[in-house]
Amino acid sequence: MTSSLRGTAFRLALSTARRVPYVRRVPAGIRFPLERDGVDPVARLATTRERGDVVRLASLLGTRVWLVTGYGPARAVLADSGSFANDVRDIIGRQDRSPAERIGGLGMTDQPDHGRLRGVLTPWFTRRRMAELQDDIDRVVAAALDDMAAHGPVVDLVERFGFRVPFGVICDLLGMPEVDRDEFRRHGAARFDLRDAGSGIFDTAAGTRQFLIDLVASERRSPHLPDGLIARMVADHGSDFDDVELGGLADGVFLGGYETSASMLSLGTWVLLQHPAAWATLQRGEPAEVDRVVEELLRFVCPVQMAFPRIARHQVTVGDQVVQQGDIVLVSLTGAERDPAHRVAPEQFDPTSAVAGTLAFGHGLHRCVGAELARMELRTALVALARRFPDLALACDPTDLRFTELAIVHGVAGLPVRLG
Repeated sequence: MTSSLRGTAFRLALSTARRVPYVRRVPAGIRFPLERDGVDPVARLATTRERGDVVRLASLLGTRVWLVTGYGPARAVLADSGSFANDVRDIIGRQDRSPAERIGGLGMTDQPDHGRLRGVLTPWFTRRRMAELQDDIDRVVAAALDDMAAHGPVVDLVERFGFRVPFGVICDLLGMPEVDRDEFRRHGAARFDLRDAGSGIFDTAAGTRQFLIDLVASERRSPHLPDGLIARMVADHGSDFDDVELGGLADGVFLGGYETSASMLSLGTWVLLQHPAAWATLQRGEPAEVDRVVEELLRFVCPVQMAFPRIARHQVTVGDQVVQQGDIVLVSLTGAERDPAHRVAPEQFDPTSAVAGTLAFGHGLHRCVGAELARMELRTALVALARRFPDLALACDPTDLRFTELAIVHGVAGLPVRLG
């Protein structure tokens, strides 16, 4: 299929998906774990923790929903794939209207399917493979910094840097043709936006996923893509997986490696501009110090606000609560990262007291497969930014910044900065 035809298929799939009435509203009582005050969780999340690390949040259609905000119970739930399932399709419904609308992927798949699918991706995220990607990351970062300089002295860091860097890196990893990239750039953010009752997730998911399914199918019929993940998946695993499975894996890699890293770079820079000592640390570039800054940013910003829902396979004790079989357990990653029982003064950004064990990438069987790639991007991009523009400063009143109102992945709409 030609690039122009793939673009037409993308738009058609997107327009079709928008007519699917999956979710109409997010109940008010369960909105607050996905809301923020700037980069901080809203106060209600902390007051909820005062009632306990695990609280009953709501009852939806007769199913009890629990919220976990304590670090210890959160880590325990995420690690316990024996007691908790990730496959929520029985609850959401299996009435798929097209292959692209199937709910699944690594995040909502249990063993043995999870291991079977993850095994396709694991070789692409080994330490050796990550080292091979460093030159690509350096090139993408350098191009973004040159672009900022060309459009200064005031630029939107979200547009020119936050999105551009991870988008370029992940497209290179996938082997995505240049002509196809604009479609993904325009629609990626809507995949995590819950302001319109979650319609952004379902309205655009089928479109982006169908685009990748078609790309896999085209590569299977006539190999033509650069030697990236998509081409290698088809070449090495095409006989074991169908187009929908491989396209879904590519979709998961794309969204996981693009939107979350984009939010981290933008929100992380906003935090760093308020902490000159940490900004100076990045300029020095000493690896151990940079690692501490990055780990603290991951904890403090934690853009992925909620882990994939878990369903109790049987009666199990979580914290001091007894969870019954079939109950839904929601783990607040932002709540766990700000747990005062895990860290002194968790509301403060302080790289000098960084604690190992961030849950920003999840934990256990479903920990993000691209976690180390994300760390590489953050280290490389933030150090390069601080060195290229050491006098970088916010170019607007902080009260004018618009943060996402209700989203699985928290972010900021724009970040005007003066290059200095």
